[in-house]
Amino acid sequence: MPPVLYEKKGRIAYITLNRPKALNAMTLEGWAMLGDCWKKVRDDNDVFAAIITGADTGSDRKSFCAGMDLKEIGGGSGDKGKAPSMDDVMDFFKGIECWKPFIAAIDGIATGGGLELAMLCDLRIITDKARLGLREVRQGLMPGGGGTQRLPRIVPFCLALEIPMTADSIDPDEAYRIGLVNKVVPQSELMNAANDLANIICKNGPLAVKAVKEAAYRGVEVPLKKGMEIEQELFAKIMASKDAMEGMMAFAMKKEPQFKGE
Repeated sequence: MPPVLYEKKGRIAYITLNRPKALNAMTLEGWAMLGDCWKKVRDDNDVFAAIITGADTGSDRKSFCAGMDLKEIGGGSGDKGKAPSMDDVMDFFKGIECWKPFIAAIDGIATGGGLELAMLCDLRIITDKARLGLREVRQGLMPGGGGTQRLPRIVPFCLALEIPMTADSIDPDEAYRIGLVNKVVPQSELMNAANDLANIICKNGPLAVKAVKEAAYRGVEVPLKKGMEIEQELFAKIMASKDAMEGMMAFAMKKEPQFKGE
């Protein structure tokens, strides 16, 4: 079986990390396939949102993703010199420009590259049994997939240092309290919660949703004045779209809009 599965249902793409015996830790091949999945979502006009989750491990020890498969990286498995390479993995974590929303549905372990993958997504839903963390320093390593860069953009700076420096686990209540995740749900409700969130987003104008994401991500990197310019530029494009006209007419006529992404 491939290490990553991709399936489309309606307007939603489902990406499943599929190495349950390894707690869904990813090999170089797996990370490369994730990059391909991101591009599929980006390039498919029929997809409005994506959900990424981990395959059921079939045991009480659940896992979204236990990060990088260190056995492969350390030489225990895999074919050195065979593509894809670590450079490809790092390119993936730098981010593939895709303004469609990604939702991480997390149960169990999300550590190291697993948490970095979750932070690469825009929204995060976890179960009350989830355990998050950046534990690389315990192996004499450091986060290399955006852990030191995305975490300070999500949680207070002092916590963004404490989490990877101590390598301590973050429990669900703490993850929600510090704003690392959007919602905590029981294990049995995880995918329902992720689907509900994705479906709510998919009912909205897809061009407008993409513009919101683009404005936020581009704006957070620049001073407020420049951010406002970015927002106004995107606002003008959205106002000129057929979807915007459809949305305003539907509102006036008190009916559901039929957005086409145009």
